[in-house]
Amino acid sequence: MTELVDVCPISELPPGQVRLVEHAGLEIGVFNCDGTLYAIEDRCSHDDGPLAEGLLDVEECTVECPRHGAIFDLRTGRPRTLPAYEPVDTFPVIIDENMIKLEVI
Repeated sequence: MTELVDVCPISELPPGQVRLVEHAGLEIGVFNCDGTLYAIEDRCSHDDGPLAEGLLDVEECTVECPRHGAIFDLRTGRPRTLPAYEPVDTFPVIIDENMIKLEVI
């Protein structure tokens, strides 16, 4: 069964920014990529590094792991570069009455 988790009002996550959300022991990074919101697991599949602390590229819609430089596509969770080769989980983002929400299982 899915659950909706409140993140923040949309006005509090402008383009180019990220918000870290914790839910049931899971950390999720919510990224505003030039006005489009994406949510991925905040865990590099290479060594569990914190992706939300990485460099966000809004033009490519990617985030770079701050530990070893693996680049992840925010749309799919798939790595674009090594050393990561496994994708991370992605989560649907919903806007409900100006509130950003995540759909989690």
